[in-house]
Amino acid sequence: MKLHHLILNIAVGFTLTLAVSAERLPRSAAALASSSNDFACDLYAQLRDTEGNLFFSPFSVSSALAMTYAGAKGDTAAQMQKVLRFPDSQTETHSAFAALLKHFDGVNASGNVQLNIANSLWPQKGAPLLVDYLSLVRKNYGVEITPVDFVNDEPNARERINQWVGDATKGKITNIIDNPLPPHTRLVLSNAVYFKGKWRNPFEAADTRSEPFYTWNDADAQVPLMRQTDTFRYVRTKDSQIIELRYRGRTMSMLIVLPIDKSKQGLAEIEEKLSSAQIMEWRRQVKEQKVRLLMPRFKMNFGPSSLVKPLKSIGLRDAFNSRAADFSGMNGTKEIFISDIVQSAFVDVSEEGTEAAASSGLDVVLLGIDSRAGPPVFRADHPFIFLIQDNATGCILFMGRVVNPKE
Repeated sequence: MKLHHLILNIAVGFTLTLAVSAERLPRSAAALASSSNDFACDLYAQLRDTEGNLFFSPFSVSSALAMTYAGAKGDTAAQMQKVLRFPDSQTETHSAFAALLKHFDGVNASGNVQLNIANSLWPQKGAPLLVDYLSLVRKNYGVEITPVDFVNDEPNARERINQWVGDATKGKITNIIDNPLPPHTRLVLSNAVYFKGKWRNPFEAADTRSEPFYTWNDADAQVPLMRQTDTFRYVRTKDSQIIELRYRGRTMSMLIVLPIDKSKQGLAEIEEKLSSAQIMEWRRQVKEQKVRLLMPRFKMNFGPSSLVKPLKSIGLRDAFNSRAADFSGMNGTKEIFISDIVQSAFVDVSEEGTEAAASSGLDVVLLGIDSRAGPPVFRADHPFIFLIQDNATGCILFMGRVVNPKE
């Protein structure tokens, strides 16, 4: 029996700006956003040992795998549902994703921010997928379906997929598939997310100055440090400062978590307790006040990077096992398994905005601020965590860590 490879490619383009009023979402969509954040933190915990900077889109990973989950059966489906924190019902899962994607389309249509999420399937010509499967992913995920010939013309198939990803991410990610695809590839599933938003309170470029950024190395990096004093949602706890920077339209925001302890251990302690409950608590704690904000201008690329190992570590095993995988809901056989899942991500944070293709919070202690001493200072001149969320649902679209803005 020939085993057929299914490869997931995830491209993320990200930029800074934002806005939009939220329509009323179905309860299932709000619940999915919350559980997706649990998965996001699970995945971050596996990626945190990566050296240096880190940036990825957990929502992109989740939604790409949801499309394969639509064809999963038996133990494979049960394992995916548990690891990805999906609802018990397949029907509810896919309808909730459809509602979230519709909401994000509305955010994009508002004109305050660019938020484009695109999905595509690239099946082998002559190896048809089940009509019911294609109908489900078209209806709920809006996929483009383009048959290609991996067997006889793999270079052209690979070029077309890379071109689609490049177009979907506005040219930020152009070569997500570097190497030739396996000879028995029968399906490539691609997901691309592109975000570009401008800050609600932009920085003045003339105020940006080169200053040290403490990197835990003997030689600190000299980086462009942006600065402004304005009203932000902010809180200081016993171990960190948290600030929320909103994009235009206020529909999305960046949350930055800056350890008070500048050492490597200081960041590690924050990462250790990172959870959706902790993030929700931070968002609840921040209050509007005037803040003196200093943060680096930075740009980073992540990947292309395989996510098979970290996903296996949190329990997603059968889907990658040629003997155990059951994706018979895709083509009526058990010959398909996922041979790789790859994500490539890009982020650019500047004075204008951003571009990119837990504990239950019981340990949060608010510290008093002496108003006579002037506004609190949020000086991000050492490693920090950041994430970008949809304000209406709390859904984390992107998350990462800045260890050295110059890398």
